[in-house]
Amino acid sequence: MTQTPILKSTSGDRSIVHSGLTWQQFKLIQTGFAESRNIRLFYYNKTIEILMPGSEHEFFKTIIGMLIELFCLENNIEFKPLGSTTQEQEPEVSIEPDESYCFGESKPNPDLAIEVIFSSGNERKLQRYRVLGIPEIWFWEDGVLTLYHLRDSDYEQIVRSEILELATLDIELFSRCILIAQTSRLEAANTFRNSFR
Repeated sequence: MTQTPILKSTSGDRSIVHSGLTWQQFKLIQTGFAESRNIRLFYYNKTIEILMPGSEHEFFKTIIGMLIELFCLENNIEFKPLGSTTQEQEPEVSIEPDESYCFGESKPNPDLAIEVIFSSGNERKLQRYRVLGIPEIWFWEDGVLTLYHLRDSDYEQIVRSEILELATLDIELFSRCILIAQTSRLEAANTFRNSFR
């Protein structure tokens, strides 16, 4: 088993990566963290990542979730928030997204997973999600929202959501409101809400 040092980002995120682990070893580690708050575990390709999100990470994931839910409520869209519910395909992959949602009816896997990126890149995360067949992944990184939709067996970057319920969501406005929320959550929500009227 190899270990990389603890990585700390400017956001306060910390992550530890171990490689050469079996699925059984991962499940033991996962059990050990079962009662730990604010710890996210990922497993793919015999590698485990233990992520301890910082306050900035948690801020952005919560704001993004708030705005998605506001969009759904204002547009009479049925949705099921799944948060960071663990998604697994034994013995290959286990993921805990920052936020995730089903739209319309409930499904075994979410339609949308959202990741706030401070300390690790998109490509590795997309590989994990591809195994699970999650239709759409959104990344928030350095003030930019990037969307990916699963086509056949790979993700393609898109400029607008291809989830039917989110097709009318103005991604540029959505992103701007995330940034506004750094100063005022109320202004961000009101700016976003006013666009529906």
